[in-house]
Amino acid sequence: MRTIQVQEMILEAKKEKGLTFSRIAETIGRSEVWTTAALMGQHTMDEKEAKEVIDLLELPEDVAKFLQTIPYRGATLSMPPSDPTIYRLYELILVYGETIKTLIHEKFGDGIMSAIDFSMDMDKQEDPKGDRVVITLNGKFLPYKKF
Repeated sequence: MRTIQVQEMILEAKKEKGLTFSRIAETIGRSEVWTTAALMGQHTMDEKEAKEVIDLLELPEDVAKFLQTIPYRGATLSMPPSDPTIYRLYELILVYGETIKTLIHEKFGDGIMSAIDFSMDMDKQEDPKGDRVVITLNGKFLPYKKF
């Protein structure tokens, strides 16, 4: 199975059952963000998590096997991205990436923010001028090693 095929099967089953990613995450005991990324083919579920997902969504066993496969992360995304939501996030990094890097170095030293030891939260903040998207990125600082 290909990532896009599994994504389509999952999204269709989710829609038919009227489920949210938050509800699926509760079922497997993971965060909404991590679960959504895993269902989009970007993280590896263990056997129990994959089984709970296919049982909840009534999907075939081969989907569970796919969800347990180590992914080739980012393979479904073209660069630059063409989807407007993803493009705007890409644009955000193009505009603020150097600023983020510079401030990380000023505050922590020579290193990077981990995307492996990492969590992310996304919330909706209601605002009379237009609702706001609040994204919190929380990554461990990893200093560069001298050798």
